[in-house]
Amino acid sequence: MRTAEFDYELPPELIAQQPLERRDRSRLLIVDRNRQTILHRHFSDLPTFLEPGDLLIHNQTRVIRARIFARKPTGGRVEILLLRQRDSRTWEALVGGKRVRQGLTLKLLDGPDGAPTDAEASVVEQGEQAIRVLQFDRPVLPLVEEIGVTPLPPYIHQTLDDDERYQTVYAREPASAAAPTAGLHFTPELLLQLRDMGIRSEFVTLHIGLDTFQPVREEHIEAHRMHTERCSLRPEVARRVNQAKLEGHRVVAVGTTAVRVLETAAVRATQDHDCPESCPLQTVAAFEGETDLFIYPGYPVRAVDALVTNFHLPRSTLLMLVAAFAGKELIDRAYAEAIAHGYRFYSFGDAMLIL
Repeated sequence: MRTAEFDYELPPELIAQQPLERRDRSRLLIVDRNRQTILHRHFSDLPTFLEPGDLLIHNQTRVIRARIFARKPTGGRVEILLLRQRDSRTWEALVGGKRVRQGLTLKLLDGPDGAPTDAEASVVEQGEQAIRVLQFDRPVLPLVEEIGVTPLPPYIHQTLDDDERYQTVYAREPASAAAPTAGLHFTPELLLQLRDMGIRSEFVTLHIGLDTFQPVREEHIEAHRMHTERCSLRPEVARRVNQAKLEGHRVVAVGTTAVRVLETAAVRATQDHDCPESCPLQTVAAFEGETDLFIYPGYPVRAVDALVTNFHLPRSTLLMLVAAFAGKELIDRAYAEAIAHGYRFYSFGDAMLIL
């Protein structure tokens, strides 16, 4: 399948630059796969389209202040975007700067224009293009909270007054370079309303890294190679997903990252050699590890029955995943409808519910 088939024209003024004051006042496009219909609502109307017994699966990752700055021994400035944790002091990163080679030691700065700190990072591996593996002289997560900046996507040109607006209200596990943006629409009040209706929320983790920032560059999407991202599905959550499926209830993924965790877990379930004979009734298996699962049209989605998602960039793996779930023709229609009605796009934009 050609990557160019996932191009579309978006008026620049539809790229949301700021989140709405009230998270659940964003618009919600209801896309029904069976009826092939499209409706216009608001996110606060989400409970209307869910049923008791439905199981919402959220990604509880938390964005860290992953954009940090440093100087080389020569004085040259370096910008670092932390992407993937290997251990508490070692990270894969996207490094902007000339001649940042293996063996170089960088002096970290206190913010983009700040003074040098006593913290250092050494380049221990060189990857493809600007990817480097950095080893810090201390644990990274507490360090970046002091000297780092929250990394907003490159299409957002305004600063945020409050970094928490780029976090979900249930963000718990710090390590991501970007937010799971479908979850940004939920408020504590909406989650309580859903719970009172008998709609349960459970949480998985996928720490978002490099592929969020990169379009597919190959001519054919099948040639694209996904970078790995760390994720986990706890045993008690896997049991509740399997129970919901057995009882005929819907599993509703909140965002494409939740889809990737669940579908990776579905693959793991088919490979679980220790499973008893009742295994055909197990849709997902608990796991913790890496995923490089690439979901594009033709992929058999097994665990997810409905999807809450934002509108995604052209040529992105996220758009391809949504097209795999709903069908490319219907997604093309939905995007055209959203553009025609002035929906706000991308991270701080509006949402879709695909049933």
